[in-house]
Amino acid sequence: MNALNATNNATGNNGHSSSSTGIRPNSGNDEAGGGGGGSSLLGAEADASSRRQATRVFKKSSSNGKITVYLGKRDFVDHISHVDPIDGVVFIDPEYVKDRKVFGQVLAAFRYGREDLDVLGLTFRKDLYLANEQIYPPSHTNERTLTRLQERLIKKLGANAYPFYFEVPPYCPASVSLQPAPGDTGKSCGVDYELKAFVGEHIDDKPHKRNSVRLTIRKVMYAPSKVGEQPSIEVSKEFMMKPNKIHLEASLDKELYHHGEKISINVHIANNSNRTVKKIKVCVRQFADICLFSTAQYKSVVAETESEDGCQVLPGFTLSKVFELCPLLANNKDKWGLALDGQLKHEDTNLASSTLITNPAQRESLGIIVHYKVKVKLLISGPLLGGDLVAELPFTLMHPKPEDDENALLGDKSPRQSLRDAQLVVAGHDGNAASCSSMQEVPTTNLIQLDDDDAQDDDIIFEDFARLRLKGAETEA
Repeated sequence: MNALNATNNATGNNGHSSSSTGIRPNSGNDEAGGGGGGSSLLGAEADASSRRQATRVFKKSSSNGKITVYLGKRDFVDHISHVDPIDGVVFIDPEYVKDRKVFGQVLAAFRYGREDLDVLGLTFRKDLYLANEQIYPPSHTNERTLTRLQERLIKKLGANAYPFYFEVPPYCPASVSLQPAPGDTGKSCGVDYELKAFVGEHIDDKPHKRNSVRLTIRKVMYAPSKVGEQPSIEVSKEFMMKPNKIHLEASLDKELYHHGEKISINVHIANNSNRTVKKIKVCVRQFADICLFSTAQYKSVVAETESEDGCQVLPGFTLSKVFELCPLLANNKDKWGLALDGQLKHEDTNLASSTLITNPAQRESLGIIVHYKVKVKLLISGPLLGGDLVAELPFTLMHPKPEDDENALLGDKSPRQSLRDAQLVVAGHDGNAASCSSMQEVPTTNLIQLDDDDAQDDDIIFEDFARLRLKGAETEA
């Protein structure tokens, strides 16, 4: 059973050091920093300059330390037309591998049952995508041009570093987890991705923990640049033997919202009946469709509000009101079956983003389909036959593209450019040169893009493979 171990992936194997290792060329500035204050300042400036020029690369080693995987980033973006390639290198000990082979594998799996219920070789999981590749010895029938990251890593690590390259098709599902019930232990339900490298004779061999590396990665999708029309709806309710109606109009201020952003719901009620609208309830509901052998659906209210006591709409009156809601994981940590992005650590994830379906025929391969709706409900007085009036407005909830952020430390910029922009932002807010100096210590989260003009002096810092905080999660924790 290829059960994924998210905890091991997040913390690294036992044979792997927990500290970050920086590899930088020696220079005169590196030796600065004697006992005097001026020398210390020189040393700090040199260190800040080295950090500014460094590109971070994640690494993870097997428990016996004989193979190590180097990866430029952990999140791979689905651009609808294509997905970012999964590329990096594997550093091997040839004396240990000898005449055996090293294989790489990317697996997307949907787990729909708890890990502790796997018995008699039956696993509650479905493999949605699997790709294999022989990394060592390299296959000459499938040669590719090295990426810029691979070129620099091979130059840095030497001849025992071998590249790997995987292309995930766009129809593969995004990384989504279902929040477990309180007290549940073990691997949770959901869709996750695993990159694996191992030593073996054949590609179908079962990997041993001592000479294999497993890394949990994520497939993510950012909000599209083209948004849909502003959601709006009109519904009416008439009553038996009464000619007049209660009319409800509801609309949102836009169709696309980012995580942590407030949603404004405009509600207009025209009560032409002889009934009274006693209360208005507004909520945001998350729908998680489980596309397996048959479709099941989880429904969760992630934000709700209602009109104040005494705010009634009497017969012959109208009411216009704006409600504001902000769906956050911080307010829904104990709800079982709630769909989340990626892992289930509250400080490292958020409510699941909406699933964008480009090809309905591939619906089953998506595993979990997430969408959101605003529900407006009018509670009407009268006998039981009176009933309520309900309107629903679908909308999209996603993360913004990184380059749209105010402090753009992500995107298609080099680490040097990103830090220059961050320094300008801090200087603009504080008007303080010390703030600019402190911003030089901020590590960039852009792990792969380099500029040609930085190629000569930009360097690499190797870091333990660990989960980064998702952008925007701070507002929800």
